[in-house]
Amino acid sequence: MSAQIRDDKSKDLRKHEIAERLLSKIVSGQLSPGGQISERTWGQKFGVAQASIREAINILERDGFVTKESGRSARVVNLSEEDVVQLYQVRAGLEGMAGYLAASTGADTTALEAIVREMRSASEAHDSKLLTDCDFRFHLELCRMSGNAHLLSYAQKLLRPFFAFVRMRVSVSGQGTSAWGQDVDVHQHIVDLVRDGESELTEHYVKKCMARFASTARRNWLPHEQ
Repeated sequence: MSAQIRDDKSKDLRKHEIAERLLSKIVSGQLSPGGQISERTWGQKFGVAQASIREAINILERDGFVTKESGRSARVVNLSEEDVVQLYQVRAGLEGMAGYLAASTGADTTALEAIVREMRSASEAHDSKLLTDCDFRFHLELCRMSGNAHLLSYAQKLLRPFFAFVRMRVSVSGQGTSAWGQDVDVHQHIVDLVRDGESELTEHYVKKCMARFASTARRNWLPHEQ
């Protein structure tokens, strides 16, 4: 292995390590939703160059935890209660159609079934981080199974920051995995409907589930506005 390749790998590992350190501050609530992330401040705190913080922020932006606007400092992703409710409404239409298309085309549900098994294990282990990550992968996979590239593209743009925010709020609220108890079975039923080719039932059930998920979110981990 050449020195250049080793150096590149070392730099790549370093920026991901810094991104993980920043992420720990976000999910613990030390960097609150909507809070500004100063490259200079965190560079000084971590003892690294501002460029390293900038690269770490870019990683977190890609993963949905951070938003950036031209000429302004990065901020931790933030969604109001109204934002979350409206996003569930959008998801109902988008993922309902994804379920309809997946079921009507006889899409392979193997990957979806594997995710549900992982969700169940995470729930039983009270691992909220893994459960949230599985939940994200489930809904993204459902959209991929639709076979509609445009639908998947919209889903990626919507779901990544949405679930990043979910992970932060679940962590800060300390609710753990209890709120997902029955929802694992709900996800399994979606898989069953898709596998059985019940296109219209899948669409209807997914839309119904989104209303339920929104209710769970408002009841358990959303920061209620006065």
